[in-house]
Parts: sequence; structure tokens; C-alpha cells
Amino acid sequence: MMYAGILSDYAVTPMAAGSMANFSAVDNGQSALRYVEHPFGLPEGCMASLFDRDALSDFVGEKGHGLTFFEKLAVASAWPALILADIDPADPEVACIVSTTKANVELIGTEGFTTADVAARRIAGALGLHRRPVVVSNACISGLAAQICAMRMIRSGVARYVVVTGADAQSRFIISGFQSFKALSADACRPFDKDRCGLNVGEASATIVYAATPGDADEWILAEGAIRNDANHISGPSRTGDGAYACLRALESVAAGKPAFINAHGTATVYNDEMEAVAINRAGLGDVAVNSLKGYFGHTMGAAGVLETIMSKYSADAMTLLPTRGFSESGVSVPLQVSARHRQLPPVKSFVKLMSGFGGCNAAALFRKGGTDESIY
Repeated sequence: MMYAGILSDYAVTPMAAGSMANFSAVDNGQSALRYVEHPFGLPEGCMASLFDRDALSDFVGEKGHGLTFFEKLAVASAWPALILADIDPADPEVACIVSTTKANVELIGTEGFTTADVAARRIAGALGLHRRPVVVSNACISGLAAQICAMRMIRSGVARYVVVTGADAQSRFIISGFQSFKALSADACRPFDKDRCGLNVGEASATIVYAATPGDADEWILAEGAIRNDANHISGPSRTGDGAYACLRALESVAAGKPAFINAHGTATVYNDEMEAVAINRAGLGDVAVNSLKGYFGHTMGAAGVLETIMSKYSADAMTLLPTRGFSESGVSVPLQVSARHRQLPPVKSFVKLMSGFGGCNAAALFRKGGTDESIY
């Protein structure tokens, strides 16, 4: 059996360029979140993690010629990841998946606007990829759903390599939408904390290149993935965590042996954090360590599932659970093993990434060291 192994990765955020650079910053307690007085001309300020757009364009250089900011953002992580993977992007066995929730939405009403499929083709063209790209746009689970799609493509023999790129640019449209829900916090977000009062938005670009592999003991593979929709509400999560619970239960290896930790969605909204806590406990994982990375990067939307997987992989290799920044005292109704401090771990063999989003969508994936059935640490 061939597995989907992580061949290379690269992350670009307002905090740093490069996966290790971002991990080191987070490991040292840094955050890219800053208070923005009038984001995109809006009257109400918010905490956010936003790029200097000129600096990002300079970073991309000639590869970004003729591209929109969102498209440049995607290329910013995909091109270095391809270089690190040392594969020919023109190889017909190289597929591409672009994860985004909004793509070029900030350009609606202008001549520069393109739909997501057109934007993805332009991104692929800038990277020299010949196969028509796939777009995954399923609210906040997009980045994880895209990786699960890559796993299925490799296992079915559709592709030997899959470049999964997640990116989103914030805009007046997005921020005003969250403000209308009263979902944004004027302060740094506090995932799972009793005083949490909303999320912070962020921008990022993150890419993982997956390759077909027999699953050697020293490489990370995406072993299992599940996507479920509980159809609870257009924007509100299930109070009983039905969709997230169904995803966790679908991961057969988790039932056989608990992962070292769960990297949760952890947006710091009242209902999301409660829902995840309930789902984790219902799945019998209430004693497993849990963290959220939103206090470092903000909610990066289409990039979140990819970026947070990369950070979790580096965390697992370092045998440490990254702290949940902003957490102090639990504010969920069931026991949850969240910590505001680093937690040292034994050698990690597996971890779970959990995501949820608008419309009742949920996703979970088990990442494992090697292709064996051992999933405990």
C-alpha cells in the first residue's frame, strides 16, 4: 500500500518566512497579532495578523508578475516548497490543490476579479505546473479537506505527488462579515479560556508537498482523514459536537491507540471551543493534550489547516506541545487538557488535526510516523 508522505513544506506568515522560522517564533512565544485601527477602511478596529503587501510582493519577485495579491500569496509558499521537494513541476504525475475560502473576493466589482478556479490556474501556471489544479473551498476546513483529498489522490493512483497550497487574503468583505456576527475580539484571542470573546483574523500561505511512499518509519504520513457535515446551522456549530465527533470516531487508528496530542481549530469563539471540547470528550479523548495556534497567527482561513498541520509536525519532531497562547483558565463545560505552557512529550508517533467551519462542516486527520499501525506515543 502506498501512503501520502510529507515530502516538503513551507509556510509564510506576517511573522516569518519558512516553516522552521515560524515554528521557532511560536516556540519562543511570539505572535503576529496586532491591533489594526481601521482595517481596510472599516470604522471598527480589531486584532489581526496582516502582511505588508509590498514586502510580500518583493518576496515573490518575478514569479508574481501579473498576479493578484491572493495569487502572489499562494505562490509565496508553494514555490519554495517545490524547490525543497526537488521535483519537476511539469511532471504529469504532479497534481495541485489550492485551498482557499475567499480567493480574490476583495476584487469583486473590479476588472482584476477572477473566480477561484481561474485564480488557481494562474497560480499553477506561475509555478510551472501542467495539470489543471483542483480547488477546495469548504469554509474553515478547506486546508485540511485539501490534504485529505491529496491523500485520496495518491492512494488511488491519480497522482504520485500532490502540491497542497492554502492561502487567503483578508479584506473589507471578510472582516466586516465577521464583525456583523460580533465574532471578532478587540483583544488577542483566548482559545478555550473562560474569558474568550471572539476570534482574530490572519493572513498566511502554507504548502505541503505530498508524495506516494511505502511509509518509512522516519517520515510523516497522512494516515487517515474524515470529513463530516452535521448540517447544524449556516454559521453556528453543533452544541453536541456531532460533526467533529463523527470525524474523530471515523479515525480507526485513534480508537486503537490515542494520539500524542490534538491540534484543535480553537478559534476562541464561545460556541466553537465548547463544541470541540464536547466532541473530543464524546470520542473518549478527554485525557489527550489539546492546543490551538490561533493566538500566534490568527484565523488564517483557507491556510489554517495546512499551516497548523506544518506547525504540529515540527512540534511533534521537537517532542513538545506548543502552548495555547491566551489560555489561562478553562471556559468549557467538560475536561480538556489545554495548557498555557510548553509540555514535553515522549517521542511522538502520531497527532490529530481537527477543524470545523460554517455550514456544519468538520474534518479530522491522523498524521503518523511511518506506515505501521502503531499510533500511540
